[in-house]
Amino acid sequence: MTHLDVAGKQLALNEEGFLLDPRIWDHEVALALAKAEEGLEALTAEHWSVIDFIRGHFLEHNMAPMVRAVCKSTGLPLRRIYELFPSGPAKGACKLAGLPKPDGCV
Repeated sequence: MTHLDVAGKQLALNEEGFLLDPRIWDHEVALALAKAEEGLEALTAEHWSVIDFIRGHFLEHNMAPMVRAVCKSTGLPLRRIYELFPSGPAKGACKLAGLPKPDGCV
């Protein structure tokens, strides 16, 4: 288990950098995860559209959305989502949205 320092608090992460407690997520946590875990210095409006959709879907359905739903809801092609989140929509985008590691995510 590792930790991430955000605003003077240590947040627990699993060995792959996912939050252990998704309830502590906020935009500040997403920015810190982006920098520490994904090597992203900033998050654009496109990043936030994906993150916010994934987060909202998780809160409503208690599971990550299918990648196809992310593309349809955000209007972004899959290739663009991979450009935004180099480790992929399941691993990278879900991690920044504060979700647990999705099932089937290698």
